[in-house]
Amino acid sequence: MMARAVRLREEIAIPAGVSVELEGKKVRVKGPKGVVERDFSYAKGIAMKVDEGVVTLETYFANRERKAQFYSIVSHIKNMIDGVTKGYRYKLKIVYSHFPVTVRVEGDKVYIENFIGEKAPRVAKIIGNVRVTVSKTDVIVEGCDLEAVAQTAANIEQATKIREFDRRVFVDGIYIYERGYAD
Repeated sequence: MMARAVRLREEIAIPAGVSVELEGKKVRVKGPKGVVERDFSYAKGIAMKVDEGVVTLETYFANRERKAQFYSIVSHIKNMIDGVTKGYRYKLKIVYSHFPVTVRVEGDKVYIENFIGEKAPRVAKIIGNVRVTVSKTDVIVEGCDLEAVAQTAANIEQATKIREFDRRVFVDGIYIYERGYAD
């Protein structure tokens, strides 16, 4: 039989200039960089409350699955607080050796044109409230929601994935080379 933790309790300090609202299990974090919302209603048996500048999470008799879920929620909330205070930035490099690639942003899509000589542009979707900028051979993805920033960067990288050619010869693509905070 697995040993169970009788009580798990985590307190996350809320920094100055940040407000955390809790509506059931929906968490809304507001800060100088923006607003991030997340729904944790799938987390049964985990109590959440906000008071006096602290977010408190608590659960009892946690098995392995609930313990993993508990600490994942703690990490998500910490990432949300970091996102609205510092912001997140992913940098991608445009690499080509055969055909010059042009990248442009229109609305909620990134268009990659002339990739390995293709006539039709490849398209990557921008998720959520994320800002994408292109400067020469760099694509910079910024935002306050870590998951939206990371997924947008992954969408751009995935749009240029080569399937039919030898990767050792055709190194063309857009690759993530740096990730971190925007400040």
